[in-house]
Amino acid sequence: MEIREQLNRQRVKHIVSSYQLGGNEQTQFDLYLDELLQKYPCPLVELALVETLIDRWLSVPLIRGVEFLAQTHDKLKAWEEQPIVSTITPDQFQHIAGLDPTPVFGSTEIPPTCPIVRPL
Repeated sequence: MEIREQLNRQRVKHIVSSYQLGGNEQTQFDLYLDELLQKYPCPLVELALVETLIDRWLSVPLIRGVEFLAQTHDKLKAWEEQPIVSTITPDQFQHIAGLDPTPVFGSTEIPPTCPIVRPL
């Protein structure tokens, strides 16, 4: 596995551990999460995890484990059929996930108005 892939997976694991999403069925959860990471790009899985967290925020207690991943997977499958429309901003993503939003949302910087010139 490349270093880039390892870093991407580590970002997903950070979200999972921050919210203790594994629940009581950790082995099944890990296998399911690995399947999702093999099928979908890591940034998309990150976004789906955070979007599912937001969707379920007011559910007490917060669902966890395979049930949480099943709902995340449903979101990923829906995005296969329609354009991805996120309900959160990059800043909100960063606050919720504690991660840099750039890999998920792309660069939010405005490009320079003049071309970059080679220094003399």
